[in-house]
Formats: sequence, structure tokens, C-alpha cells
Amino acid sequence: MRKVALSFLAHPDDAEILCAGTLALLAQHNYEIHIATATPGDCGSMTLPREQISSIRKQEATTAAAIINAHYHCLDESDGFVVYDKPTIRKALDLFRAIAPTLVFTHAPRDYMLDHEQVSLLARGASFLYSAPNISTLPRHPDSVVPHLYYCDPLEGIDPFGHPVSPTTFIDITATLDTKLKMLSEHASQRDWLRAHHGMDEYLAAAQRHSAVRGRLARVPHAEAFIQHRGHAYPHDDLLATLFPLR
Repeated sequence: MRKVALSFLAHPDDAEILCAGTLALLAQHNYEIHIATATPGDCGSMTLPREQISSIRKQEATTAAAIINAHYHCLDESDGFVVYDKPTIRKALDLFRAIAPTLVFTHAPRDYMLDHEQVSLLARGASFLYSAPNISTLPRHPDSVVPHLYYCDPLEGIDPFGHPVSPTTFIDITATLDTKLKMLSEHASQRDWLRAHHGMDEYLAAAQRHSAVRGRLARVPHAEAFIQHRGHAYPHDDLLATLFPLR
């Protein structure tokens, strides 16, 4: 099987917060890594205009991805306006068609923000259909398959009603935590805002707190957690658990 992993999430810095430790491990196992966002984070500033903050955040995402030799992509939708409609579905399908991933990460189906939920739908739809010959005008890689699909933890590990989610898979990221935090720290536009607002480096501290919480459940210092999609036609074996078994 080709070793191509795609993280398709809503905004720049989502991958770093939710799954960068696991992406770093996959990179060490010779996976080709792609980090894609639906939006450039155009509402991620209280002071800068849309075009300027979008440019800044896409560059931050590109720089962060380069730390693990990953490629960054953006669909250039708008913050707060991500929808599961025909034009956006087409963009997602073409993204998947061009990359032909065998392993996909996306947002939890139920999350605190609707951008996240819509991207989860887009990722689910594109992962199922991108390999169908007639779904896109882009060339089809001959080894295209329905990939392993994993939903990342929602923030704080809770659904929109405050109920805790129950992961199927924990990945020990203790060895790649520093890489995860280094990638996250490249998103300076968001980190600086939070430091000014909270008076502390909350951006990095929150990521470490949650990975420690998940680590306690997995009996390791730091972990990332996922729920595997196991619907019809999707692989049912837990690829991540096989690659990175807990010791």
C-alpha cells in the first residue's frame, strides 16, 4: 500500500493542535505527508484585514508543515462559511484526487464549530469517492483506494453537548511532542494574540495539557486520540494501532 497521509481540517493550526504528533511519527516511517485546510484562517485576527491575515496564516502553515517535510494545501474557502455544497465538494474531491491518500485525518463529525463539522463531511465524502474514475477530471492514480479514515479529537475531548468522546485509538506522541509544539509555535499570529489576551503562552500550554490528559488514559506521558471510521468499504483494521502499538 502507498504510504500517503492527508490531514484535511478546517483552519491553519488545526493539524498542529489535533494530530501533528502522529503526523511526525508517520513522517519518520517514510509516509508522504500532506496538510490541507479548507480556509486560510481569514477571520483569525482582530486587527488585520482578511487578505493580510490569510497570507500570513498560509505562510505559517507552510512553514510548520515543512518541519516534517509535509506539503501544505488550502481550498481558500472563508472562515465561518464552509459548507457541504457542490462547489466545495468538487474542491475536496480534486484535492484528494491529486494526492491519492491512503490514510486520512479529519475533524470529529460532532464538534464545537460548524466549520469543523462541514470539513468532516467533506473529508468523508471525498475519501469514499475520490478513487471512482468518473468523479473528477483530474488523472486518477492507479493505486487509489478508499483510505483508512480517522476522526481527530474534538477540542477538550468533548462533543457539542459536553459529553466526553470515546476514542478507538491512542497514539503515544511523547517522542514527537517537541516537534508538535515546534510546528504549533510557527503559527505566531495566533500564538501572539493568545499570549496578549491570556498573559501566558496558552496556545502551547493547552496542547500539552490535552496530550497529557489523553496520555493518562493510554498510560503514556503524552498521546493523541482518534476515532476510526469503519463504515462499509472502509478498512476495518486499525492501521495506526498497528504502526504504533502502545507498549
